[in-house]
Amino acid sequence: MITSTTQIVIYTGIGLFSGFMSGMFGIGGGSIRTPLLNFAGLPLLSAFGINFFVIPFSSFVGAVSQRKNIAKEIVIYAIFGGVLGEVIGAYSVGFIPTLILAIIYVTLCIIVTLGIFSDKIMPNLVKKIKPTNKNVFSSSFLVSFITGLRGGSGGQIFPALFKTLGLDAHKAIATSLTVSIFTAFGAIPIYWHRGNIIWLPALCVLIGSMIGARIGSKVSLKTKPVWLERGLAVLIIALAFSVIYKAL
Repeated sequence: MITSTTQIVIYTGIGLFSGFMSGMFGIGGGSIRTPLLNFAGLPLLSAFGINFFVIPFSSFVGAVSQRKNIAKEIVIYAIFGGVLGEVIGAYSVGFIPTLILAIIYVTLCIIVTLGIFSDKIMPNLVKKIKPTNKNVFSSSFLVSFITGLRGGSGGQIFPALFKTLGLDAHKAIATSLTVSIFTAFGAIPIYWHRGNIIWLPALCVLIGSMIGARIGSKVSLKTKPVWLERGLAVLIIALAFSVIYKAL
């Protein structure tokens, strides 16, 4: 039988690891945190709820650590689009068959991953792409809606999306962390009202994630953009295919 002390160690460890990856690559951390919490024995909806509860705090730590790189000219439009998509997606969980949703999600991940290297693959096209208010809002909405349908946040894909829209790697990561603070708030009341948030694991994961996000952000700032791009691409593709594997 697992003791309370063991549970605290496990949940805090999950928080540390997912928080580090969040701070390092600008992802919300839910792609890592949710399956680990589910594997540790929590019901899937509780894993979703705890993930959303933790995201604003861990993302805030990362965003403050990387605040000089936030793309202030577009961040507000990304926030509004992301929050709207997250709320609609969270309310719509379960309406689309799991396998179809997984295919849509993986397709989106592949597209934005290619976008990370678009300046090398399609340099002429990239010169024409600008992070305008309109395309930032609409793309943030779409990403958050799709990820919200499967109980996640847009932070899983935001760094690659912003890189595709023309931001450099460091700005894409910092902006993603900032947007993730707000998109999670759109889903928290829904899971709170359902009673899905269990407080012992939630608080352990929260503390671990905040510490991990601080460490990951420090490492990220010292890492060359080319390595951040490659690491982010590998991470997104790996997480995307894990979704397909679970759906089959």
